[in-house]
Amino acid sequence: MKTIQDQVDMMQKALKNLSKCTIEWNFQDLKYWSQCFERVNRSNLLQCHSYGVAMACQNHQRINKGLIYRNGEPAGLVQMLEAGILKNSIHAIVLDRGPLWFDGYGGLEDMKAFLDAFSMQFPRRFGRKIRIIPEIKNNNRSKILMEKCGFRPASEHGYQTIWLDLRKEQEVLRKELKKSWRNCLSQAERKGLEITWSDEGENFSWLMKHYSIDKHAKAYDGPSVKTMIGLAGEFSRGKNMLIGTAMLDSQPIAAILIFVHGKSATYQIGYSSEEGRKSKAHYLLLWSVLRQLKERNVDDFDLGGINEQDAKGVRDFKLGMGGQVVKTLGLYN
Repeated sequence: MKTIQDQVDMMQKALKNLSKCTIEWNFQDLKYWSQCFERVNRSNLLQCHSYGVAMACQNHQRINKGLIYRNGEPAGLVQMLEAGILKNSIHAIVLDRGPLWFDGYGGLEDMKAFLDAFSMQFPRRFGRKIRIIPEIKNNNRSKILMEKCGFRPASEHGYQTIWLDLRKEQEVLRKELKKSWRNCLSQAERKGLEITWSDEGENFSWLMKHYSIDKHAKAYDGPSVKTMIGLAGEFSRGKNMLIGTAMLDSQPIAAILIFVHGKSATYQIGYSSEEGRKSKAHYLLLWSVLRQLKERNVDDFDLGGINEQDAKGVRDFKLGMGGQVVKTLGLYN
């Protein structure tokens, strides 16, 4: 017969276990996963299901989804890609821009608990390579946390992007544009451009052709055409790929491609011809997509990564939309 002290000890042990972080891996209920994913504010592209499927197919990996629990309650999500041979004796894990947290979670204590649980389930050993880009603020406290949890920076640079809050009224969003950006938008609106939007892949081939040529000629960073084709195939299934095209005299002169994921969306790639640049077509396209996204109940728009050293012009262009710069840590292993 258990004594009162035995019962107290059992209760304390149970409470201690509840306070820890647990991860339920191999999560297969995609409908529930999607519902949980929509609970995440600023859910990024790399953690969404369609992105994972495309990358796993391209790189011969498999997806492993996890539901994160804190104090016995669902607290967040994580998606990783992995590959292994010889019963995972040779094993590679890729966790990019995760985990993602629900409201009320995501502080340093939650991140530490997650990393501890993650490391217990995937301990470091010979033959296992771990790559992680944590979705956590880039500051000294975060860096100290990562190192205490056994992770080391593999890059000197963090990650930066710009988020735009689409819950604001259209008039407010326009007022928050930088003056120079708003002036360029006004110029574009007077050029007589026709803007078309498609979620069925219209003008995808045109955009890919010119994007490929431009990327090669200017040697800038960006996803490969192969990657874009894979992503397009997955996102277009659910009509979550938007292509906006600026037409002049019935001919395309500029286009952008947007991916929608949960309550968020990401500006992925764009191209402007010489005529498109003269007519400021990109300004009108990006302004036009805000309404498209708001109609789809998208709350947050990720304008894509920025690079202060190599692409200052792109950075300044994106900053002109009045969004918030968010800096997270870079690559760790």
